[in-house]
Amino acid sequence: MPDSSPAGEAVPPSRRAAREAAARRATTGQTPTMPAAPAPSAPEAAPAAHAATWESLITGSTPVVGTAPTPPSTPAVPVDEPVPGSGFQPVPLRTPRPTTQPIDVEATVDDDPWLFATAGGSPAMPYSRGGAAPAAAPAAGVASPSAARATPPARDETDAPSAPSGSLEDLFSGSASTHDIGHAPPPDRKRRRIGGWIALGVVLLILGGIAAGGLYVWNTYEDKIREVMGWEEPKEYEAGLANGETFVTIAQGDTGSPISQSLYDAGVTKTPDAFYDYLIKSGQNPTFQPGVYKLQKQMTSEAALAAIMDPANKQEFTAQIPEGYTLEQTLARISEGTGIPLEELTAAAADSSAYGVPADPDVVAAGGQPLEGWLFPATYTFDPTVTAQSAIQTLVNRTIQSLDAAGVPVERRQEILTTASVVQREASSGADMQKVARVILNRLDANNQETFGKLQMDSTAQYGYGEMHDGTVSSSEEALNDPNPWNTYVHTGLPVGPIANPGDVAIDAAMHPADGPWLYFVTVNLLTGETQFSSTYSEHLKYVEQWQQWCRDNPDQGC
Repeated sequence: MPDSSPAGEAVPPSRRAAREAAARRATTGQTPTMPAAPAPSAPEAAPAAHAATWESLITGSTPVVGTAPTPPSTPAVPVDEPVPGSGFQPVPLRTPRPTTQPIDVEATVDDDPWLFATAGGSPAMPYSRGGAAPAAAPAAGVASPSAARATPPARDETDAPSAPSGSLEDLFSGSASTHDIGHAPPPDRKRRRIGGWIALGVVLLILGGIAAGGLYVWNTYEDKIREVMGWEEPKEYEAGLANGETFVTIAQGDTGSPISQSLYDAGVTKTPDAFYDYLIKSGQNPTFQPGVYKLQKQMTSEAALAAIMDPANKQEFTAQIPEGYTLEQTLARISEGTGIPLEELTAAAADSSAYGVPADPDVVAAGGQPLEGWLFPATYTFDPTVTAQSAIQTLVNRTIQSLDAAGVPVERRQEILTTASVVQREASSGADMQKVARVILNRLDANNQETFGKLQMDSTAQYGYGEMHDGTVSSSEEALNDPNPWNTYVHTGLPVGPIANPGDVAIDAAMHPADGPWLYFVTVNLLTGETQFSSTYSEHLKYVEQWQQWCRDNPDQGC
């Protein structure tokens, strides 16, 4: 017969005895009788847990599974007769524990016969890690163990779940479950977003610093980096790319380096040093002639040099202005050299203020040219894109350069140009120019009792009367007596304005005349330019006779 606990309660048989009993029932068809279950009553307080002892463990009164206290068992249901062979079956101490799984209170347990002592035995109550109280007693009447097991205690749905309690130590020791401890608190999303932005800012700052540093290094050492890495761009255009046309001006004295820059500026070569480097590598040192050359764009240095050395590519936009030429003569030379219509040049020269030259009111009132004397005589090479205004400005700038070199004050520029223009027309050599300048100053002296302030220069009478271009040095009676403001035979002092364009020597002579008492001079040989100076009129007449004799001997020499 089955063992009993000290309290007199029936102890479930061993699992082997339960299986044997189940087999006999299946063979004989016997069904154990069970007393009527008592009427349901309110749940009573859970009985105190039995103290676990080795005797209770061996006898089966205390389950081997888990460490939680065993829930109280229901009263054993007596059977009609003892089950043979259900003697004492000790449970081995080394019996493996069944794998603990979460208990599903909704599932039936009819297929677990080992949980009951006999067919009418009390159902085994589910244990709880937290030591929860056992379920309420079964209702009155015969109730199957499955029904008792499957029906959980009623729960008040309005009750709020208790706050999780416990710690990790309780979880590992088995005294608490994950339900008791609860889940980890959710992360602070706001703090995570702020941290993410900070991390992104740091990354962008680092990347920006790297980019800025790399850009600085590239801009500073690009040439060296390209040279080391072999990334150098070609300094020359490839052959066969030459196209279009462009003009390059080579000034007097230009060498390979400035010409190389000029070629690059005009789009002929690819880099500023390409042409110069080619001359060095090829060992060439050619002589470059000043002028304007027509070349093509995107040429190789070798082809550019060949084009410059070819006389056919030299553009003849050159104007040579002789010393002593008037404004009218100078404009005609510019037109011939550049192809600019003379009408355009004459119209452009009418307004002297456009070139920084204030118009002399006396010259304007006399019907003269305000720019007379301001177009410096020299040989000019113009760019093919030259205009009437740019050509005239070039000549005026050259005159200002000469005046500044001679130390002429700005307020005396018109005066010095007027004196120098007379000197330029009356003398042919530098030494004679300084003496002629002295004669002019001596005649302008108020104490002069020979000429009484009159210059009496034929060049001035011829300019005012329009005889300067007739090819003779002698003035007609009409010119000598014409009362125009330039006629120094009629008017005292300097003419109203310049009568020609003087050069550097004449300007310097007007500013720095020679010392001497001379009041007269005459050129006795027009071919050699021999000139005789004298301080008295009687002496001067002797030299005039000598000049007349030379003219009789040379009738076709412009006397």
